[in-house]
Amino acid sequence: MLPALADLIATARVVSLPMHTRFRGVDVREALLLQGPQGWAEFSPFTEYADAEAATWLQAAIDFAWNEQPAPLRDRIPVNATVPAVAAARVPDVLARFDGCRTAKVKVAERGQVLADDVARVRAVREAMGPEGRIRIDANGGWNVDEAEHAIHAMGEFDLEYAEQPCASVPELAELRYRVKHKGIPIAADESVRKADDPLAVARAGAADLLVIKAQPLGGISRALAIVAEAGLPAVISSALDTAIGLSQGAALAAALPELEYDCGLGTASLFADDVAEARPAGGYLSAERVTPDTTALDRLSAPADRRDWWTARLERCHALLAASEV
Repeated sequence: MLPALADLIATARVVSLPMHTRFRGVDVREALLLQGPQGWAEFSPFTEYADAEAATWLQAAIDFAWNEQPAPLRDRIPVNATVPAVAAARVPDVLARFDGCRTAKVKVAERGQVLADDVARVRAVREAMGPEGRIRIDANGGWNVDEAEHAIHAMGEFDLEYAEQPCASVPELAELRYRVKHKGIPIAADESVRKADDPLAVARAGAADLLVIKAQPLGGISRALAIVAEAGLPAVISSALDTAIGLSQGAALAAALPELEYDCGLGTASLFADDVAEARPAGGYLSAERVTPDTTALDRLSAPADRRDWWTARLERCHALLAASEV
């Protein structure tokens, strides 16, 4: 049953987290946190997302705060470092914030940059991590097929673990996977799962070797687990630039996954200069224990009044959409 809107608003706290480095076009990450019978949860669809998409994120928050979750199979989660689209010279400083991480995901195909910037950044990561480190790249659908093929060839010397969402569409991913198969570099799908009307289309099309799965955009842990099971592909659990509360939900998802073959993208708390609780990786791992926000941090990071009003209005609209879907 959908909780009453008043029950959501009663505990809602809107926070604004400063970031060390601009990432995904933002310097500050906003989120609405709320508390239910099972604990705290996060509602933080990116501000440009329409209400219909954002409502699924609210469904995930309600599920995590109000319902019992699948039993965990592990108590800690191996996580990767995340390297924004910074200059190569800044790479060592970024990696130093990710204690003990043996894998790095490197953002590429940044608007306003060129392939040479990506190559230099990935080279710097390889030099910093040494030959045993694992490197994956994430283009967020920023290349067409020819550009992606060229880029993968250009960075192949760095022994890539996989390329995440190199192209935007499922047909493009399928074509690229065919073209680069001889390179032995797997293709991972992220946006083609979490932003798709049919999250299983990419698996049916044979367009990816693995899936990047995020709890909030898919409506919660149980639905995400069902998608992974039906897709029949390995999964990497990742965050959507979540606060410590959202990362706790991601860790719970990773803990419940029957097989966990890859380090997960749940170390992103290290990208923040401040957070509502401690969620940075230690020794390359994140605890799967549920997180409760620190009350002083909630006050310290409280968003301005106009932003609280904006998020409350968004919460009301998304709640109305969920209520209408239950009729």
